[in-house]
Amino acid sequence: MARRGGMTTEIQQALKGMDYPASKQELMQQAQKNNASQNVMQAIENLPEQKFNSPTDVQKAWGQEKR
Repeated sequence: MARRGGMTTEIQQALKGMDYPASKQELMQQAQKNNASQNVMQAIENLPEQKFNSPTDVQKAWGQEKR
């Protein structure tokens, strides 16, 4: 998997155009529309089931998953 900084950028690119708040399922759908890599799709799938109010919420949740 890409380094953390690189993966953060990939996730941001995959979620470009996302309307918030959004569920994990909505994040996955947007990432698919943006042709996200398998690594990014896996990272999003590993996020908790919750509503994300902003890209910052997604990044925080992803950072907690990596600990």
